[in-house]
Amino acid sequence: MKRYYKLHVAGVERDLTLCPITEDLYIAGFLLTGDASLSEACARELLKKAPEYDYILTAEAKGIPLAHEMARQNGDAKYIIARKKAKAYMSGVFEVDVTSITTKGEQKLYLDTAEADMMKGKRILIVDDVVSTGESLLALEHLVNQAGCNIIGKMFVLAEGSAADREDIIYLERLPLFDREGNILG
Repeated sequence: MKRYYKLHVAGVERDLTLCPITEDLYIAGFLLTGDASLSEACARELLKKAPEYDYILTAEAKGIPLAHEMARQNGDAKYIIARKKAKAYMSGVFEVDVTSITTKGEQKLYLDTAEADMMKGKRILIVDDVVSTGESLLALEHLVNQAGCNIIGKMFVLAEGSAADREDIIYLERLPLFDREGNILG
């Protein structure tokens, strides 16, 4: 079985480990966390395609390096993180359920009401590392709508499987799905 997929994105090359999702479906594990040069390159390329925005919003945790680097490169003072758990420092929360392909079971995303008040009526750019089933994106969209914000763009480093066919997202590269032998599906 082939164990890796060679990814070329934003002028950078990485070998991604193939990881089982089911007995017959594998994905290529893509991690920006801990990879500063990859995060920097991907942020630079996404910013070239980004519409004008007021705030970047991402989901905890794999999208944080991307959101941070995009905000840093663009000179933004702040970006917003939808948390996986409500924190004591939050003034209150909006919450939404989410089921992701890479996380077993249902989880929640939380947005601080103080941050939601700050974002109200503003142009929000949703960013994350990978879009696949779209469940995490849908959860972020629900949070933005609850907060009374305007989504002006949805950007990803990679669009996995059929997500690459979506017309409502911007991404840098396609990421295929794999069978148990490491062959590309579709």
